[in-house]
Amino acid sequence: MDTTYYDHGTAAERWERARQFFDAKEYATAARILATLADEVPEQVAPRLLLARAYYHSAQLRRAETELRTVIELDPVEQYARLLLGRTLERQGRDTDAAPHLRMAAALSGDFAEA
Repeated sequence: MDTTYYDHGTAAERWERARQFFDAKEYATAARILATLADEVPEQVAPRLLLARAYYHSAQLRRAETELRTVIELDPVEQYARLLLGRTLERQGRDTDAAPHLRMAAALSGDFAEA
């Protein structure tokens, strides 16, 4: 496998590098760095959630969905993951699948619809 400077350094250095690429809207590059980090620390939610966001913003929706489902397995009350999974499913034209995640995200944020 071809390695680049993106892959070098401590986990903390690579996390910071990934955040910088994400903030610069270089989502595919951020995802490349984050995929390795997420595999190295599978119990941590933050790298996987940022990876899902990078996939979402770079229109890699199936990959985003996979990562978001993993985040929700790790932390079922992660409100943003629920919201982003709902939005990811909507972008794939899967509104019925998205609805329960969007409702859960709203409930977790305290944003209840008026009856």
